[in-house]
Amino acid sequence: MKTVHFEKGADFALQWDSSDPLKRYRNEFYFPKEAQGKNVLYFVGNSLGLQPKKTRSYVEEVLSDWEKLAVDGHQQGKHPWYPYHEFLTESTARLVGAKPIEVVVMNTLTVNLHLMLTSFYRPTPKRFQILVEAGAFPSDQYAVASHAKLHGLDPKQTVLEWKSREGEELLRFEDLESLVHKNKDSLALILLGQVNYRSGQAFDLKKISKLAEQYGIAFGVDLAHGAGNLKLTLHEDGVDFAVWCSYKYLNGGPGALGGCFVHERHARSFHLLRLEGWWGHDKVKRFLMEKEFVPMAGAEGWQLSNPPILPMATLRASMELFDEVGMTALRKKSELLTGYFEFLLNQMGTHSFKVITPAQSEERGCALSLSFGKEGKGLMEKLNQEGVKCDYREPGVLRFAPVPLYNSFQDIFELCEILKKHVKSV
Repeated sequence: MKTVHFEKGADFALQWDSSDPLKRYRNEFYFPKEAQGKNVLYFVGNSLGLQPKKTRSYVEEVLSDWEKLAVDGHQQGKHPWYPYHEFLTESTARLVGAKPIEVVVMNTLTVNLHLMLTSFYRPTPKRFQILVEAGAFPSDQYAVASHAKLHGLDPKQTVLEWKSREGEELLRFEDLESLVHKNKDSLALILLGQVNYRSGQAFDLKKISKLAEQYGIAFGVDLAHGAGNLKLTLHEDGVDFAVWCSYKYLNGGPGALGGCFVHERHARSFHLLRLEGWWGHDKVKRFLMEKEFVPMAGAEGWQLSNPPILPMATLRASMELFDEVGMTALRKKSELLTGYFEFLLNQMGTHSFKVITPAQSEERGCALSLSFGKEGKGLMEKLNQEGVKCDYREPGVLRFAPVPLYNSFQDIFELCEILKKHVKSV
């Protein structure tokens, strides 16, 4: 991000909000209200995004078709159900920097991760290890450990961790290089969360992909905190596969459907073992009810069951907004919001907390993680009482995510004014 001259006063926030080219999109979302009717200060879009106002009409369209058409809704209506997932393909491809054949909306994140591990983690007696980042999201850790067990392997011997150096919070790429080189003959897969859920550190997928390719190691990515947050270029980066959820930055609703990317070079690798289901079968022949499974080309070939239409309707409402704005514009505003937040935090001049997220904009998304130690939980309760929504992660970390689609500079100014009242006593 280019150097921006931020200022401390309230007028600065109001001025920037008035000139914000994306300001109207804030009105496209519902905000929870305080008891007095005022919007809460919502900085937890990294856990659950707000509801787009158009969501209800998209869901009601499906309910109306179900009411009036029943089974004929699969083929009739404005958005027939049979090809409904395809209404999300183009926008999803644009969102993650992929080709349409490389993406599909289906299942939830960890289900998709298990499907990908089934195909891309094929251990041999020589190459059997999986490398993850230390402090990876627990679900990812459970997934890789379970696949090690399914292959009769001991997770303690199978799963390697890319760790930070003593006294440091963040991970260094040179340490990853060293670890991969040292274990190049035994590594079968690298699986990383592109943005670490706790620290907010973002990793350079292209550099890691090249490193993995150099040694013939498969590379997969968990984009739970990347999709809808960072400008992604998955096809160009060359990762083998990626999975993500849609309830965080993508505003798809609680428990929303996830997404999956499989690089085009694997589109017709029909020899890859996979868990098979009829919605992944060649759609031209799907209703012939053939016994032998013939996978569709691309990511769609990993589908299992016909998609749930109501959750897809909620996601379609949000994805249309992403398509309208574009990740380039969203990322630009994101860097400004987060930079402004960090500037105001630095102006507090207190040692009561530490920002553990990287200071460089290219190494983080929109969220900042602040470590308050043993006082973190108590502070979060005080913030909630003040109408601030953030979240807490052990040990002592509060995460704040200024989301560019709906957060404002004024939100950040008000948050920091509230923080100043409480961090003095922390």
